[in-house]
Amino acid sequence: MSGGDERHLKPATRLVRGGRRKEWTGPVVNPPVWRASTHLYDRDADRHAAGGNNADGQFFYGRRGAPTQWSLAEALTAIEPGAYGTVLYPSGVAAIAGAMLAVLKPGDRLLMTDNAYDPTRSMATGLLARLGVETTFFDPRDLAGFDALLAGGAKAVWLESPGSLTFEMCDVPALAAAARAHSAVTMIDNTWASPLGFAALEHGCDIVMMSLSKHVGGHSDLMMGSASAGKRWYTALRRVSQELGQVVSPDDAALAARGLRTMGVRLEAGTRSALRIAEWLEAQPQVARVLCPLLPSDPGHALWQRDFTGGCGLFSFVLASDDPEASARVADALQLFGIGYSWGGYESLALPITPRTYRSLMPCPTGGAPALRLSIGLEDADDLIADLAQALALVG
Repeated sequence: MSGGDERHLKPATRLVRGGRRKEWTGPVVNPPVWRASTHLYDRDADRHAAGGNNADGQFFYGRRGAPTQWSLAEALTAIEPGAYGTVLYPSGVAAIAGAMLAVLKPGDRLLMTDNAYDPTRSMATGLLARLGVETTFFDPRDLAGFDALLAGGAKAVWLESPGSLTFEMCDVPALAAAARAHSAVTMIDNTWASPLGFAALEHGCDIVMMSLSKHVGGHSDLMMGSASAGKRWYTALRRVSQELGQVVSPDDAALAARGLRTMGVRLEAGTRSALRIAEWLEAQPQVARVLCPLLPSDPGHALWQRDFTGGCGLFSFVLASDDPEASARVADALQLFGIGYSWGGYESLALPITPRTYRSLMPCPTGGAPALRLSIGLEDADDLIADLAQALALVG
């Protein structure tokens, strides 16, 4: 079906068609699950020829994948404007590591947004530090300060927008342009919005990473990550991934591909419900503040409105309480929200959070107050609001 240039098609159509080449699907709708470590050759000359053709679509050995993985990578590239190719990883954190190791070497300096995902921060202060890479955390809203840091020398920049847990927006195009002016590589974790909500490469980033465990999988039953880029950095990502022996299970790739087909409608439904619930929470006396760029009252709303074409169901709110146990009491009282990590599945989740634990210099908008992060799923928004109401009643 697909495989040609279909960039003129709308994102919803590309979600359906991406990766479904006739040679990979045969007479069925979805690419079959190819479980194989060994690929066989008719002649030894064929084996030698395959070894020199390191591209998706060329059978060689199971570690380089087969149609199940190739079709997923192609489908992800099809929905990422500006991407030449996509590399798959066995988890989102593996994708973060793969991107960083493709760009950084001992002696390099990395600038990392101070509101980055905690495992990303831990990678910078752990693995990268042990490899001789220096990391400087920065406030992504301070453009003048960022430019001064770049002038001091930096090989790469790591961004998230909105930021993890507290959802501050930053001016990605301005930050990426400044980085490029100083010959620094811009990498971004775009899991929150996905390429359906934010075209990171078209806004100046060089490498865009996603945790496919979230929106793409959509059903809380797989672990996977991806990194997409233009030709130069895709080549580097692929080389390092293969040097590290990274490969994803074909069964998980099939699950991710299945989830990808419905990601658009799930994101629209989750975003619609999240905005309604966030607006309701703003009006509750037990709530001090809602951290959600979808809200017109949010400090980052103008940037979200300018650069983004969509959102998702993930946001946080701060309780009007000085009781450190209040967020746990609310979470325990919720009946329709599970308590757990991750997000982007069809089910709603609530997680008590302490964001200031993961900050080096940015002021934390929760202060010392109890707060919760919500991932809004596909349940009816009225039911979720009623559940939140009865739980918030415990705060007083």
